[in-house]
Amino acid sequence: MGSSCSEFSTPWREMSWSERDGTLEKLRTFTSGNPDVGKLRILLNGPVGVGKSSFINSINNIFQGRSTTSALADGIGGKSFTKKYTTYFTDDPSMPGSTYSFAFTDVMGLEGDQGVCTSDIINAMKGHVKEGYEFNPRAPLSKDDSYWYNNSPSLEDQAHCLVTVVDANKIAIMSDETFRKLREIRLAASKLGKYWIPQVVVVTKVDELCPLVKEDLKRVYKCKLLKEKMDQFSAKVGIPVNCILPVKDYHNEIDLKKDMDELLLKALRQIVNYANDYVKSPSYRNQQSL
Repeated sequence: MGSSCSEFSTPWREMSWSERDGTLEKLRTFTSGNPDVGKLRILLNGPVGVGKSSFINSINNIFQGRSTTSALADGIGGKSFTKKYTTYFTDDPSMPGSTYSFAFTDVMGLEGDQGVCTSDIINAMKGHVKEGYEFNPRAPLSKDDSYWYNNSPSLEDQAHCLVTVVDANKIAIMSDETFRKLREIRLAASKLGKYWIPQVVVVTKVDELCPLVKEDLKRVYKCKLLKEKMDQFSAKVGIPVNCILPVKDYHNEIDLKKDMDELLLKALRQIVNYANDYVKSPSYRNQQSL
């Protein structure tokens, strides 16, 4: 697939490759701009096998300074490995028992009629899904389910940024049905409350798309094929290209790699900034439960 890769003469997006430590420190010391929201909730969604759990683990690796497996990932793919609504916190190694001011919530993947119902993702954005709920592809969570349906979600139960994770190698072959579901979720996020939920796309496995990027990750923003895939996804789903961020998750690596960390932290910083802008907005502070 990557044999036809070619490069722009200059990067199409500016990227500093020397900000890892500074960005990491800012994220470590970050606190929410809303006193009623101690943890910014980052809701991940996307097709099966794109690397949602691997993205969570990769971020955790950086903060722990070592390889971790906090979110179970499946190396085979084909079916959604994540079945339950699960929230992952990132431990602060300098303060035992303490976690950083952001959290990832993972959901079942989209996979035709065998994946998560779009209404369940929309309910999760609104904070109506309780921790540990097991998704049922054939029947979405009902308001009548008093055990798993949260009728009165707090501001912290709600999602503060919707992150769609996609595989760079599969964008061209994603079904129209998958694009329809992603578009439906995006439109719902744009209509919730008085202030739309910010949305970001994380594009994984960029090294597998292009041999030039595999050889040197710093060439990621010179790759014409990746730019083409990102433009294609933007046109299909409606998310601006400046909200689409390529990364390489930790998969084969045991030790941390600076260039991988740079891309991952750049993505996380943008996600956290958008989420924080959202919770600080006056319209968000004044809204009722969604």
